[in-house]
Amino acid sequence: MSASEILAELPKLDHAQRREIARRLFELEGEAQVLADADRRANENFLLLDALETEDARDQSG
Repeated sequence: MSASEILAELPKLDHAQRREIARRLFELEGEAQVLADADRRANENFLLLDALETEDARDQSG
């Protein structure tokens, strides 16, 4: 399978499948820690966003 064929298939994958491919690519490049750090920061930011949205909903209903 060529690189262009692989790239054409990526949009057909779900989020979890693309995440797994990205993780594996970073491992192959020796950058697994970079991915782990980025994943941790993204999760922290999603938690913060969830908290802000909850607070905003509470303010609007109160």
